[in-house]
Amino acid sequence: METIKITKKHHKHLNNPFPSTPKSLPLIQGSLAFNCEKLSSHQIFTIGNDFEILWSSNNGGYLSISHQSKPARPLWSSIPGKAFVSAALAETLVEESRGSFVIKDRHIHLLCQDQTIDDIRVINDQFHFDGPFTLHQNVQFPLVLITGWIFSKKIKKTNQSYVIYNKKDIQFETKAGYWLLFDQKTSHQIGFELKLGQPNFAIRQRRMGRIRIRKRKLGWCWSLTRPKGFVRISSTETENQPAAELKIPIPQHGEFNRVFLTYSSEGNERFYGFGEQFSHMDFKGKRVPIFVQEQGIGRGDQPITFAANLVSYRAGGDWSTTYAPSPFYMTSKMRSVYLQGYDYSVFDLTRVDRVQIQIHGNSVQGRILHGNSPCELIEHFTETIGRPPELPDWIVSGAVAGMQGGTDAVRRVWDALRSYQVPVSAFWLQDWVGLRETLIGSQLWWNWEVDTTRYKGWKQLLKDLNAHHVKVMTYCNPCLAPSHEKPNRRRNLFEEAKKLDILVKDKNGEQYLVPNTAFDVGMLDLTHPDTASWFKQVLQEMVEDGVRGWMADFGEGLPVDAILYSGEDPISAHNRYPELWAQINREFVEEWKDKCTGTKREDTEEDLVFFMRAGFRDSPKWGMLFWEGDQMVSWQANDGIKSAVVGLLSSGLSGYAFNHSDIGGYCAVNLPLIKYRRSEELLLRWMELNAFTTVFRTHEGNKPSFNSQFYSNQQTLSHFARFAKVYRAWKFYRIKLVKEASQKGLPVCRHLFLHYPDDDKVQRLSYQQFLVGTEILVVPILDKGKKKVRVYFPVGETSTWQHIWTEKIFTGQGSEAWVEAPIGYPAVFVKADSIVGETFRKNLRNSDIL
Repeated sequence: METIKITKKHHKHLNNPFPSTPKSLPLIQGSLAFNCEKLSSHQIFTIGNDFEILWSSNNGGYLSISHQSKPARPLWSSIPGKAFVSAALAETLVEESRGSFVIKDRHIHLLCQDQTIDDIRVINDQFHFDGPFTLHQNVQFPLVLITGWIFSKKIKKTNQSYVIYNKKDIQFETKAGYWLLFDQKTSHQIGFELKLGQPNFAIRQRRMGRIRIRKRKLGWCWSLTRPKGFVRISSTETENQPAAELKIPIPQHGEFNRVFLTYSSEGNERFYGFGEQFSHMDFKGKRVPIFVQEQGIGRGDQPITFAANLVSYRAGGDWSTTYAPSPFYMTSKMRSVYLQGYDYSVFDLTRVDRVQIQIHGNSVQGRILHGNSPCELIEHFTETIGRPPELPDWIVSGAVAGMQGGTDAVRRVWDALRSYQVPVSAFWLQDWVGLRETLIGSQLWWNWEVDTTRYKGWKQLLKDLNAHHVKVMTYCNPCLAPSHEKPNRRRNLFEEAKKLDILVKDKNGEQYLVPNTAFDVGMLDLTHPDTASWFKQVLQEMVEDGVRGWMADFGEGLPVDAILYSGEDPISAHNRYPELWAQINREFVEEWKDKCTGTKREDTEEDLVFFMRAGFRDSPKWGMLFWEGDQMVSWQANDGIKSAVVGLLSSGLSGYAFNHSDIGGYCAVNLPLIKYRRSEELLLRWMELNAFTTVFRTHEGNKPSFNSQFYSNQQTLSHFARFAKVYRAWKFYRIKLVKEASQKGLPVCRHLFLHYPDDDKVQRLSYQQFLVGTEILVVPILDKGKKKVRVYFPVGETSTWQHIWTEKIFTGQGSEAWVEAPIGYPAVFVKADSIVGETFRKNLRNSDIL
């Protein structure tokens, strides 16, 4: 039976501008029964050295996991009397259009929503373990194994196979065994793994013995005695049955393809994380899908989302679409869970008293974290998934000027920046590969070599800039465009990759040409063993010219019907693809450094760096630096400057320690009735914002001539110089935070929740303000025409806050104040009498900013 259908919408150019919410399965609610002959009313089982699991028969029975240091504080609890494991077999519809994906649930063919607990066993050594799991050598005993059944009393009848029986005498029932294993992974992490048996079907005669149910003082239990008259019948057994009154279909399904984990949540519990999210910080009350894709154009902001959806299927996206999701969260109650693997999943937080995770697969692995603070939870999470390396000193020393135009344009802008004494770390030149004219305008040639016509004297340009300690950064992505029409190419990388057979294939075994904007491209098959070495050689040529950094773009668009060398499921491979893309780039960086010798090896000025937008759970391990993708050049909440702050902070809570956005945003629109152009005011305010992020980098945007640029006039150049110097003034602290991030996973830019988790007002903050480390409080202007902001000073801070421009001291914990913030003087505060604050203000004075 086909359970997944994929439809392509790439070339559908007139669409519903208000697409409906994708259909999804309702929240599954089942009951729990347990074997009261094996399980007492109250038992505590030890897991490893540091965790314990409580079983109680109260109110229908429940489980609760806690750390032995705080046994009264549950890290995870099931809902009394309710199933915590359920499963289904359902149809899936995936709609795909140019990097945007919609996953819809369709018909449910089988649902086992009710659950029994047959036994809870403590496993003290591998010789007494007989579950369907593979134990690793370093497993920490004891383990706890929970076994039982999930079942359904009614299933949908389909025309699969038939048995002959009397209709009034029978009814269908479906059940499957399950095994749920808990084991300690670290002193602060407990792992869980769930496996399901094959669903099997039975014919139950109505003339049967009753299931023995006994009401005990503390609740109900099920003794799990085998029902009389319960007979399993396979289709082969029916061949010898005599003819009878009625044919009744018995479904013959394979494995489940939906697993549901359901557990308790408190009504006032707030949920943070889920990777890089752009519209919300707290997700209580929402269904959060975890699937890598284009973030969309507008994401609900109007009128641009309307226009984007109209001309390209669901191109507008919505509040949940993101390049870098993660199946991870932490809560205001210091609870944290994350899933392992790459299956599509949905976290349903719509019910006030529970969480339900839906996984598109037939097994689940994950971890439950213990921590006493949000910072501890991040540290324990990144201890497993990985942390970024320290960034090269040069990338965090000054501005990264993003521009295009060729050699003469770069030299001209460089002269202007020097005349304004702008501290510049690098030029980022995405058009180094040359431009092509398409139906939608000028676009890059996706053939990763320098265009020597556009950038004449390329090597000399790089050499001249490097002599002044200014690096050059470029652009690439894992896609290749046929370039036989490019007049001055040296190599045709698409043809090379095609000949090596390292491109993703379609269902017919041919190279998969993936629609992307106005042209089709081939995607590198990153699971092929020859792909990494070939692409590293492409990077090697780039670096040998003198390039020291690059944007490693895309990674979110692997088609879900692609055929990969590894043979893996393309839907789960889709979520893994950006991690593989980061891994290839990171390996090259490390291998290049290892090959350096002498003073070059020790010189951090020669270190490489790349930055990328697509990611998944483990991307912080491989990615060096992230940026937030393509915000609109607007003040709006879901896809403008405000969303850049939300993305910065939510990703930081999810392990992405180094992140930043394009100064001024990226996406401009110039339609007859809908125009989005980067205003000068927006550009200046975005400079003020990004002067307090890890990297201070500009982007001309997709339509440079419609946007205000840092080099547009005296005002923009002066402002750019001013805030490049502000950025430089706290470099001493930034280096410390970068080192801390590489050691603990803590982000440079932080939601106040990380350090003031008990403050209810802090818990409700979104884009309004944020911390840099612990010592700097930033309250950016994010609305057009505004010249003052309302600042909240959190409860729990023993120090007072000092306004950097006026030196005014603010002392009241839990208080608010309106603060003037004209252009050039954003509301920024430091802890009074702190070394960081004093040094920062001293550096500002030395740069003539104060």
